[in-house]
Amino acid sequence: MNYIVFDLEWNQSPGGKKYSNSRLPFEIIEIGAVKMNEKREPVDVFQRLIKPQVYNWIHDSIHEVIHVDYKDLADGLPFSEAVREFLDWCGDDFAFFTWGNQDVMELQRNMKYYDLLFLLPGPVKYYDVQKVFGMCCKEAGGRRSLEFAIDQLDIPKEQTFHRALTDARYTAMVLKWVDEKTLFTNYSMDVYQNPKKKKDELFLSYPDHDQYVSREFTDRDKIMRDREVTSTKCPICHLPAKRKIRWFMNNSKAYESISLCQKHGYVKGKIRIRHTEEDRYYVIKTLKNVGNEKAEEIREKRDSLRKKRQIKRKSEKQI
Repeated sequence: MNYIVFDLEWNQSPGGKKYSNSRLPFEIIEIGAVKMNEKREPVDVFQRLIKPQVYNWIHDSIHEVIHVDYKDLADGLPFSEAVREFLDWCGDDFAFFTWGNQDVMELQRNMKYYDLLFLLPGPVKYYDVQKVFGMCCKEAGGRRSLEFAIDQLDIPKEQTFHRALTDARYTAMVLKWVDEKTLFTNYSMDVYQNPKKKKDELFLSYPDHDQYVSREFTDRDKIMRDREVTSTKCPICHLPAKRKIRWFMNNSKAYESISLCQKHGYVKGKIRIRHTEEDRYYVIKTLKNVGNEKAEEIREKRDSLRKKRQIKRKSEKQI
């Protein structure tokens, strides 16, 4: 299998969000990648500049960061040609590795814009080196910049950051350092191409939680009445856990619950409802074992929200 460590640079509307193309808010202008073997040794590189078709000028803030001018892109390849070359270069058997969780999605969104999404069927499994570095490096404390990781590992900074191939090379250097078991048990799944039917639903298991990605729903109101969506199982033994706090909507518009596994304790559930570009809905549900303190915190949150809603309803009646 080829390990494809890739990075993208993209442009956006120079006139701001008001003039942005809703189907393509970020237009890819550069693809850079490093191909590694299964020993995580570099064996080849790929780099293409892409001639913009949607935004005819480089946004000022992007120009300041990546130092690419529109004139530099004039001789670039059309995206359709560049992405075909990239995927051919990846080979028949490969896995994606990125710094962060946005590049895989933006690659698909640009491919969809040019009717090329069939070349990369989804959902797309990949490995987020930024996330795994945060797990392996105590000093990181979560998601940090690529430059932070390079500094922590004392890797010489011989090239400027924020060019696709350079950032791919630096990411490949970090990839060589992270723990192999942590890396491969904490894979990521990009669901830009979300499951459409029940048979395509995803049931994912990680070291510290389980995740479920539902099929599509045409009606948002039907979602929380679906048994699979609202079911709760222990992420350790995968047996049903008894609901102690029913699903309720928190301040971030996600649903939360607490259930109890008799053998492994409390299970926190979280449901996020996603809206697709085709005006449909799907769910990402996360189930994670938590202690008594966290379970009580969820209970207090629910009670506080209930009181606020009661006060609001009472106030509205008095008007």
